[in-house]
Amino acid sequence: MTGRPVADALKKKIREKAEAFAAAGRPLTLAILTVGRDPASFVYRGRLLKISESLGIRTRCVELPETASTLETAAAIRELNNDPEVTGILPMMPMPKHVDADAVGAALAPEKDMDCLSPSNGGALLMGQGGRAACTPRACMEILSFYNIPLDGKQAVVLGRSNVVGKPAALLLLQKNCTVTICHSHTKNLPDLLRQADIIVAAIGKAGFVTPDMVKPGAVIVDVGINVTENGIVGDVAPEAAAKASAFTPVPGGVGVVSNVMMMDALVGNISNGVRSR
Repeated sequence: MTGRPVADALKKKIREKAEAFAAAGRPLTLAILTVGRDPASFVYRGRLLKISESLGIRTRCVELPETASTLETAAAIRELNNDPEVTGILPMMPMPKHVDADAVGAALAPEKDMDCLSPSNGGALLMGQGGRAACTPRACMEILSFYNIPLDGKQAVVLGRSNVVGKPAALLLLQKNCTVTICHSHTKNLPDLLRQADIIVAAIGKAGFVTPDMVKPGAVIVDVGINVTENGIVGDVAPEAAAKASAFTPVPGGVGVVSNVMMMDALVGNISNGVRSR
């Protein structure tokens, strides 16, 4: 299940909508906020800027110094909330340690929150009352849908319980009537649980963690892991384990390719719902 065909199909739809909105005088604008000079954040921002340009979407980069406080960061967020030209806002994570990332998320206007950092959006997802979720778990679901992977009634195991991948992925799978088990560092008998899974979403952040003995033949594997090793970038699933699957996402070339585009898809959703100002 390579990500490129999924991303290309999404880009076509997004470009058409973005052009239509621009022609109607309602251009899309993504505001990206950085605090400090985290290298990974700037790499990710660069990718988003490139994708935005290719789709005819405007961007605004707001850069705060490393010394910016939580209050200053939240104030910058609120200024963007109140700007009618801004369609969506993405504060780049991680923030410097002295900045309260939860407070930054809470400062976001829920309707402009691009990566489901607002507690309001997280709560709505938990209650099944909204379609907002972080871009990476949404990318996982988009891939499964694109490749027509049946989900209803399937046993799904999610490796990882982060707020940006593991938990929302589990909730999105639950919305599709999967029976979901979330595993983490304290889970007992983890290999046994994985062997029961029809669908595995690996987002634990450990290179090659899922080995062949943990996967039943024919399982579907979505590998979210991005681990830098001396052999290059690898996922959380060992290649030998992926070989036992009926379908799997490669690393690189899988979920990451789609995740970046889902940010633009969220922007289209915002303006379709009438978001212009708070």
